[in-house]
Amino acid sequence: MPPPWSCYKLNMNGAGKGNPGRFGVRDAMIDSLGNLFFGFAQALGEYVGLTGARLDGAEMLACGLATHFVPVKRLASLEEALLKVNTTDAAVVSAIIDDFSLRPPLKEKSPYHSLPIIDKCFSKRTVEGILSSLELEALNVNNDLISVAIQSLKKASPTSLKISLRSIREGRLQGVGQCLTREYRMCCHVLRSELSKDFFEGCRAILLDKDKNPKWEPSNLELVSNEMVEQYFSKVDDEEWEDLKFSIRPNMPAFAMAKL
Repeated sequence: MPPPWSCYKLNMNGAGKGNPGRFGVRDAMIDSLGNLFFGFAQALGEYVGLTGARLDGAEMLACGLATHFVPVKRLASLEEALLKVNTTDAAVVSAIIDDFSLRPPLKEKSPYHSLPIIDKCFSKRTVEGILSSLELEALNVNNDLISVAIQSLKKASPTSLKISLRSIREGRLQGVGQCLTREYRMCCHVLRSELSKDFFEGCRAILLDKDKNPKWEPSNLELVSNEMVEQYFSKVDDEEWEDLKFSIRPNMPAFAMAKL
């Protein structure tokens, strides 16, 4: 039987799987996996989501994607301490995690130090606007983040970039249940490859042939229309691809039900 505090979904693993949980414990590098370079959609905020940038534990903590930072060597002791308590009190659980936590400094070249630039460029309405803003910024500012971001955007699947930007922004106004349904539909459409074969082309270029030269279709941002993007957010019209459904368990914590 799981301990009472397990209802809080203490997450010591990937950010994508555990962010809906009450506590997020980080210790090392969080990789956004660069799904856009496989022609797949992604959502971790405009900058991270569109460029495939990495955030380490200190950055996850600073931007609010983690509640605690616990070094790897302390994780086993933390788990042991949590297993000894018999409570569902979030304050008690948090206090235990606090005993093992640190507040690490941000590295010198952390994206967190470039938030004004990120906010200025990645707040643009479209992917084209974001890219243009970065290129304009590059003329006036010598910043590695800008040049790397430009390169990343130009390498990624144009379709996936536009799908991701819309998904990220819609997600800010939706509950977890709505977000999961939206992303599930996106994934279904991508894997069915009826709207685009970019995912399989990305896998070919990166994993199979390893030429790192995918031929995206459409090949540039201007050719990806709003109507094309809209299709990825629709329910799949195929009975073999059922839409996502959620059932509310009687013992589900109130904070979890509120998020759904």
